[in-house]
Amino acid sequence: MSPKTNPTEFPAAAARWLRAGLFLLCFALSAPHALAQLPGPDEPTDPTPAIQTPPPQASDADIRTRITDIFAEIDSLRRVTVEVNHGVVTLGGDVSSSAADARAEELALRVNGVVTVENQIERRLAVEDSTGSLFGDSSSRLQKLYRALPLYGVSLAVFLVIALLGHLIASWRGFWRLILPNPFLVELVSGAFRIVALLVALVMAMNVLGATTLMGTILGGAGVIGLAIGFSVRDTLENYISSIMLSVRQPFRANEHVVIDDHEGKVIRLTSRSTILMTLDGNHLRIPNTIVFKSVILNYTRNPERRFEFDLGVDAADDPVAAMQLGLDRLKAMPFVLKDPEPEAFIQTVGDSNIVLRFMGWVNQTETNFAKGRGLAIAATKDALEEGGFTLPEPIYKLRFDSKIEDALKGGSTGSATVSTPSPPAAPPKKPVDTSEASDVAADNTIDEKVAAERASSKEPDLLDEESPVE
Repeated sequence: MSPKTNPTEFPAAAARWLRAGLFLLCFALSAPHALAQLPGPDEPTDPTPAIQTPPPQASDADIRTRITDIFAEIDSLRRVTVEVNHGVVTLGGDVSSSAADARAEELALRVNGVVTVENQIERRLAVEDSTGSLFGDSSSRLQKLYRALPLYGVSLAVFLVIALLGHLIASWRGFWRLILPNPFLVELVSGAFRIVALLVALVMAMNVLGATTLMGTILGGAGVIGLAIGFSVRDTLENYISSIMLSVRQPFRANEHVVIDDHEGKVIRLTSRSTILMTLDGNHLRIPNTIVFKSVILNYTRNPERRFEFDLGVDAADDPVAAMQLGLDRLKAMPFVLKDPEPEAFIQTVGDSNIVLRFMGWVNQTETNFAKGRGLAIAATKDALEEGGFTLPEPIYKLRFDSKIEDALKGGSTGSATVSTPSPPAAPPKKPVDTSEASDVAADNTIDEKVAAERASSKEPDLLDEESPVE
């Protein structure tokens, strides 16, 4: 038999369940809003909490008292006056620096109940206020310095050890010559390594002192200054880089006969700034390495065989081929003209009254003076053509006379008088001339001897290395 239910208990139970459901519904609706008001894990909190005043509500007098008491505890703000009216704080008086002015306004704004701040503080311009921090309590500074002496000693020791180690490695010439065979690059890289070692030593020492921020500022300023200096000495840096490239490439050796940018001479030495030549008339010539690096270099010494050429003209009625053969036979008979390559000749141009022939031959510059050899070849070829019956053309001028002058000449020719011109006296016979010195075509070593003496006597460093490969 089932128990009987009391009809009065069902409404009471339903009311309890209804109240519980309404409570859960209210909690579910209010929970997201409450959670949104809570700060998240990544949200920053207020680093400067407000300065509390006596509860429940701060009056103007309370605000003024609170701010005045705070300023009284700070030496730089003791002369600041405070007035409060309806939450508006008016600051007056004077301070010694702009930092103290900003600090007073910041502290006043942090007091609870302050609406705004009217800053009427004036800065004092007295000398003792501005220099007080500079010549302040020297005893406390000396005490701090004394306590920091061990740290300074460790920092100095770190700097000296790293700098000394870098200097020893940079001075190890044998090590650098194994890596860089060029002596100029050895000097450059070793010097750069020494500077890098000093910078590393300075950074490590500042790190020990905990002044890495100051070091970053110094390095940043040094970088800006270095950039400005780099722009101002751009030409000097370009010349220095050209010196490095020339010392590596070695386009010429000492005592070689070169032509650089229309400047001809023999190389004395290559320095870090310029290339020094001795001209063929015995003068010193310095050419900046920037110009040398960009110029076309003609080297006569690299190949001892050198070709000379000259032009001779014959009459238009003569046979040019026979004249060329006669000239070539004479060139081949000359002892200083090389047989291999053989001399050559060809017709250069055909003029109004002559035919221009070009003759070419080769000499060995190490044994023959080029200028003398060419001159003697011209003279010998000319004599051969004249002996062979060829006429070397002379300049022909065409004269045009006015009609009056022609009539006068015709009238004068009809006269009976004759004018006799005396015959010139016979030329005395030519005396024989000793041409042995003029016909000597041996190589002239005068400039070579001067260059050798200059290189031996000068103490200026030379970047030309006989052991380095030539470009």
